[in-house]
Amino acid sequence: MPADSITLRQLRGLLAVAEARNFRKAADNLGITQPSLSAQIQTLETTLGVSLVERSRSGALLTPLGRDVAVRARRILDETTALADLATSTHDGLTTSLRLGVMPTVGAYLLPTAVGKLHRAYPDLRLYIRESAPRRLVQELAEGVHDVIITHLPIPDAELEVREVYREPFLLTLAKDHALSSKKEIRTDDLDGLEILSLDPSYHLHDPLMGVFETFGARVSPRYEGTSLDALRLMTGMNMGVTFLPALYVRSEIHAGSEVVARKLTGRTLTRTMGLAWRKSARGNSAFDALRRVVEDSFEELGAEVMSGL
Repeated sequence: MPADSITLRQLRGLLAVAEARNFRKAADNLGITQPSLSAQIQTLETTLGVSLVERSRSGALLTPLGRDVAVRARRILDETTALADLATSTHDGLTTSLRLGVMPTVGAYLLPTAVGKLHRAYPDLRLYIRESAPRRLVQELAEGVHDVIITHLPIPDAELEVREVYREPFLLTLAKDHALSSKKEIRTDDLDGLEILSLDPSYHLHDPLMGVFETFGARVSPRYEGTSLDALRLMTGMNMGVTFLPALYVRSEIHAGSEVVARKLTGRTLTRTMGLAWRKSARGNSAFDALRRVVEDSFEELGAEVMSGL
């Protein structure tokens, strides 16, 4: 039996007959002629090799097998409708699920706001979030672990579509009893001779800042290489050195009663460039663009808040 010759139109016709119990009424409900509907049902019966409808002058009833076929037909039509809805939602950026990979130094500080905005704009979206080290995110994206990632730029991979979303300032962070803590803004020449606490070289934050430290006479502590932003903050609070922390982290973790204070650095803006990336072979660019807009809006809101408080 050639199953591929069964059409959705035939299945809809069978269900219309089952509901109306009359070929004429069923045809009217479908907006077609009665002979056309009769031909569809006859073709379906011929394809299946069974009788589906009992025809009489008083009307039309499904046979016992016809009732079973109708149940399956309903399932098929429901799934077909769901499939069409999924395709439409993806085209509109409302895809039902999205696997997002993020860096640990981003996820906890940006996503609470971004996810709220995303849910309000797209309530049917299911966002599956997974944190991973920056050097692994790109590899995992290529392997299909993530649909899209938020990571630092640049990304040297021609197979990926990349969009810059924001540039996050670094803020100089000092113990509240540090000699420079009374100054609202720190000049670059104030860095001369300071000992900087930094993450270890495997973290992307390490390399971009090293050249800056050396340029202005600061030295990176040879005694310690941190493994987390929290560790740097705690050690800075004990006046073991100073450090530079991303603005969103400062907003979340440094408050009026903290053992550390954050200050702007004048004369040189230190930032990290963050972006969204996805595989060029992937479909659903509208969904990724929707996510990009939400991330941009969230950072603009949060970044303005932290910078205005300094």
